[in-house]
Amino acid sequence: MNNHSHKNNNDEINLIKQQLPDWLANSRKRCADGKVAGYIPELAKANSDSLGIHIIDAAGNSITAGDCGIPFTMQSISKVFTLLLALMDNGEDLVFDKVGMEPTGDHFNSMLKLELVQPSIPFNPLINAGAIAISSLIKGENAGEKNNRILDFFKQLANNDSLAYNDAVFQSESHTADLNRSMAYFLKDKGILRGNVDDILNVYFRHCSIDVTCADLARMALVLAFDGKDPLSGIQHIPRRYVQIAKTFMVTCGMYNASGQFAIQVGLPAKSGVAGGILTLVPGKFGIGVAGPALNAKGNSIAGVHLLETLSQNLKWSLF
Repeated sequence: MNNHSHKNNNDEINLIKQQLPDWLANSRKRCADGKVAGYIPELAKANSDSLGIHIIDAAGNSITAGDCGIPFTMQSISKVFTLLLALMDNGEDLVFDKVGMEPTGDHFNSMLKLELVQPSIPFNPLINAGAIAISSLIKGENAGEKNNRILDFFKQLANNDSLAYNDAVFQSESHTADLNRSMAYFLKDKGILRGNVDDILNVYFRHCSIDVTCADLARMALVLAFDGKDPLSGIQHIPRRYVQIAKTFMVTCGMYNASGQFAIQVGLPAKSGVAGGILTLVPGKFGIGVAGPALNAKGNSIAGVHLLETLSQNLKWSLF
């Protein structure tokens, strides 16, 4: 980094440090307009007024505000990283033989297009049907081995050996998963899933139930912001090409069927989860983790989205 860009970066960090508490306090007001996810009983226990953010740069400088130390489960954010692992395990051709590359415009757990569109492959890896197909592609002799490989991969990217599964959330998801089960059996019938459906769903529910904090998400996002290389350790965790694929999916499908609106209002690659987390990044600059369990009608953190809109507009972060 030359001196000019280093100075610009420092100026930006100083501005964020000054303004972030006020921006967060303003966004927190939006929590009242959202609702925590109730369809998974364990998630319904979250504090709807909670909002936190962690931002980290390539030098390891961190900026935090709000309730950023509270753990929450990754839910759909994990789909970005299981996609990356599946690509590393199998290559592009095999992965995209099982899932498509297009946004659906439908709800994340919809089965509609599986039946209407031929061939019956899920439209993309970030909807539930697509993520279940991706879970079946993770290498391992059995569900336990696959789960261990996924957790180890997430630990590396977050630089946190203490990441673990939240068993209460896993059990809660397993007991309320009739729609996901029906999708999996449909995919099995069409030859898209190979192997035991219950084992594949075990892998899927497990990776959705990994507990993280905003700091973990920010560190994982930092690796994506630098094309698969952790700038703090110098380790290239993921091939650049696969990160490019994942970031493109994050722009087109990462915020469910509000992805177009998010691209216009924020303009950054992002992935949300129904526990209220949002992982986003400013390419070549920052990894960002946000958590606010109160969701809008599209299943995204209502205050988290507002906070990211505020940051992007004030700091001119949009890529578009």
